[in-house]
Amino acid sequence: MALHPDLELASELRTLFTRLIKKLRRESATGQHLSLTERSTMSLLYQQKQLLPSELAASEKITNQSMSQILNHLLELGYITRTASDTDKRKVLISLTKTGEETLLRVRAERDEWLAKAISDSCNEEEISLLKKVMGPLNKIIDHE
Repeated sequence: MALHPDLELASELRTLFTRLIKKLRRESATGQHLSLTERSTMSLLYQQKQLLPSELAASEKITNQSMSQILNHLLELGYITRTASDTDKRKVLISLTKTGEETLLRVRAERDEWLAKAISDSCNEEEISLLKKVMGPLNKIIDHE
């Protein structure tokens, strides 16, 4: 049975992006000891500066218990700190340490460098222009709720 054209495109895009993500994960020696959710959590903390564990869990769409395990691992690595809230001492705010921030930025740089080299080595100018043009529609897809 043939797939509907949109379903076929969706399947091909999903497969392509999954392969690209796996490839990018392998291209960062620094990030190989971190799970996807750990890296995503670090990115959220980099953007927001401080968040409650429950806010991180909700953003990552995981349970508080799972987030607790992730935060324990990041704490062991020295990538985050836990600080009591000034307004409510029962609450703990999570933030990146300098080491955590440097690690996150190094992972991003390693992947960006690999991807930039892969693009320049394998694509001609017309293909690079096409990649730039498709960024808008891809962002629309990502932002779709």
